[in-house]
Amino acid sequence: MYSIDIPKLLKQFQYNPEEPLIFNSGFFFFLFLGFLAVYILLSKTYRARFTFVTLFSLYFYYKSSGIYFLILIGSTIVDYTLANFIYRSPVYWKKLSLMTFSLIINLGLLGYFKYTNFVHGIFCSLSGLAYQPFDIFLPVGVSFFTFQSLSYTIDIYRGTLKPVGNILDYAFFVTFFPQLVAGPIVRAKDFLPQIYLPTQVTREMFGRAIYLICSGLFKKAIISNYLSLNFVDRIFDAPTLYTGLENLFGVYGYALQIYCDFSGYSDMAIGIALLLGFKFGINFDSPYQSATITEFWRRWHISLSTWLRDYLYFPLGGNRKGKIRMYFNLFLTMLLGGLWHGASFRFVLWGGLHGAALAVHKFFTSLKISWAQKNTWLSQALGVFITFHFVCFCWIFFRASSMENVAQVIRQITLHFTPQIFGAFIEGYRVALLLMALGYCLHFVPHSIELRAQNAVTNMPLAGKAALMVALIFLIIQTKSAGIQPFIYFQF
Repeated sequence: MYSIDIPKLLKQFQYNPEEPLIFNSGFFFFLFLGFLAVYILLSKTYRARFTFVTLFSLYFYYKSSGIYFLILIGSTIVDYTLANFIYRSPVYWKKLSLMTFSLIINLGLLGYFKYTNFVHGIFCSLSGLAYQPFDIFLPVGVSFFTFQSLSYTIDIYRGTLKPVGNILDYAFFVTFFPQLVAGPIVRAKDFLPQIYLPTQVTREMFGRAIYLICSGLFKKAIISNYLSLNFVDRIFDAPTLYTGLENLFGVYGYALQIYCDFSGYSDMAIGIALLLGFKFGINFDSPYQSATITEFWRRWHISLSTWLRDYLYFPLGGNRKGKIRMYFNLFLTMLLGGLWHGASFRFVLWGGLHGAALAVHKFFTSLKISWAQKNTWLSQALGVFITFHFVCFCWIFFRASSMENVAQVIRQITLHFTPQIFGAFIEGYRVALLLMALGYCLHFVPHSIELRAQNAVTNMPLAGKAALMVALIFLIIQTKSAGIQPFIYFQF
């Protein structure tokens, strides 16, 4: 007869830094089923339901970052209070002072956790002192909920949004667990109006939710995790042990890995929110189909790129102060966007390369060269090829562990390509290459076919949807690696 180990079971509910709570874990699956049962029971009670979701969201964050969930609570209280003061202040200079204080608090919090050691390292390098990093824990998703909270106070300062009347409503918005730790970055003006409407999940919403959750799980738990552990990590950990051909495919593999990892999380977040009756905007729109770098940033991490556009690029002047200033604003916005991703010169370079590419594209677009304006299938294909490879080149800076590691990868690809091992390479990495081929084929599927697949899932009976989920879970179990594979963007 089976016995339940109560202490071991209770330990599952405690924070474990080695096993953060993530969507593709078995523990989250069972926890979410319990959460959903209570959520449905409370569906007719507005305040009790939202209070329950907020408490669950705080617990979700506790399981990701431990005691640092108190920072999330503190940030919520401070921003709610400051936003009310900003709204009620009749004098402009008071509003400006309060908004500045809000920026200092939020960006100061972000700066302490993410950039203290970065600045300390620069200081030690310049002064000749030995670098000893401070022991600073980076709370999961601090960049995401900071930007999300800032959108609320900035919109109130601009007069485009009114503050909510209850701190619990604001806490519900800031802590909402589906997108709390890795996005998408949801704007207050898009999300807050939904909480005052009757919560309903239509048949179409439920079908799309199941489709997105299954799609996200497949991307993350099967494609991204396998490529990471069995191909990409090995090559980037020791590039000089592999030929240039293997390094090149390692870069292609990482481009697919990070897309499947991050878009997979976004798909699951959007799907889970739909199950609860809330709608988020799309966060990834087949970005590697882009024919220009400008189009790429309209399709990649849409919630971040539009946030940077509206709260950084436009305030800097956007394209309203002449072309030179526009190019500078684009470059600076992406430079800071790179720094947002990580406290390292590699990320600054990554952002700078994208910023420079955006400026160059804007420049050539302004010339209105006749041959460049022709939208033939050949020019489109060439644009996709060039854009994809530029993005892949930039991913080297994003993924490498150091600038030396970057140089090793580039050196192997350019100087030690060794194409003659192609046959042996395919044989040695056939599973990883098959997954890469599958992943890229699915990525380049036309939107119309994807929509048909989504409609097919929506039209399935409930038993069919359940069977689809069970089959996917079985497949994940068969390919599961030992240990938890956190989402890449957890570190940001």
